[in-house]
Amino acid sequence: MGSNTKNLRSRHRVHSTERVCRLKVFHKHWLLQQPFENARNVVTTVVTTNVEMTNAEGITGRGEAFGVDYKGETPASLLAQIEQVKDSIEQGAGREDVLSLLPDGGARYAIDSALWDLEAKVSGHSVFQRAGIQSPKPVTTAYTIGIQDLPGYESEARERSDYPLLKVKVRGTDILDVIEAVRRGNPNADLILDPNQSWSVPRLQEIAPQLAKRGVVLLEQPIAVGDEAGLEGYTCPIPLCADELIDGIDDLDKAQGRFQVINIKLDKTGGLTRALELAAHAQARGFDLMVGCMFGSSLTMAPALVLAQKCKFVDLDGPLLQVEDWPGGLNYHNGRVWPAEPEFWG
Repeated sequence: MGSNTKNLRSRHRVHSTERVCRLKVFHKHWLLQQPFENARNVVTTVVTTNVEMTNAEGITGRGEAFGVDYKGETPASLLAQIEQVKDSIEQGAGREDVLSLLPDGGARYAIDSALWDLEAKVSGHSVFQRAGIQSPKPVTTAYTIGIQDLPGYESEARERSDYPLLKVKVRGTDILDVIEAVRRGNPNADLILDPNQSWSVPRLQEIAPQLAKRGVVLLEQPIAVGDEAGLEGYTCPIPLCADELIDGIDDLDKAQGRFQVINIKLDKTGGLTRALELAAHAQARGFDLMVGCMFGSSLTMAPALVLAQKCKFVDLDGPLLQVEDWPGGLNYHNGRVWPAEPEFWG
């Protein structure tokens, strides 16, 4: 590890006027290809919060985050959080320092990503190498179909007929009709079903056997947070994935014995640093891993591709939902995504 990188990580010169780097913060607007609906809301335009961190040698690290909208995070709140710690960051606060300067969430994700990127470019060692992954590989990612009418489900599934994994957003009703529509469009893909907490435990128990027969391989947070005690002693024929239930390591107790998979989203953990820690703890407790996303471009997804190397399920399709992406972003092809080139991130 080079001395410059050590300084970036370990020095927190909040009482100095010396500027180790300059921090630029701005918003980017990304139009979605079509309105995206889940059980909570409808999104037409994604606004990300972006940071660029440039050191004295002119080397720039970049980060981007959408935030956790269902927890009240907004572009304005992320911007305000970053502005509050801007001086500390510019005076040398590193990734470990930022863990105490900012709470979990999108603001810390953007800064954490930029610090990983800057460290990699200063040291000459990629983020993958620094995370202990010597040979990163492309992974299969889900493509997410939002809530719509039955012909819409069928049409979108047909457009992705070469994709081996589809994620389907549903409400609490007409579930089997939705699955049949998706199957008409893509008969062969494995399916992840995501009700976004809209089912009761009895509804889950009633419908899960029928879904298992229709190629559903994962149920992502089917029940509301707070209802997980109702899963005690229940063996679902489909693995259950905890999403909104899990923000960090302290939440794993609530999933133990009830869920089999943990969905780690870097917007929730506040960046790759904490996400890797959560992944290690979850695996040690016997959970399989999923890495997911909120919304965002290739710059939002790139750090999650590091964690994806450790995951059984990957859902990093944010750029595919947008009209545009950053130039030189991630390479997607028929449900596969390749890690970012170091020049782009990491």
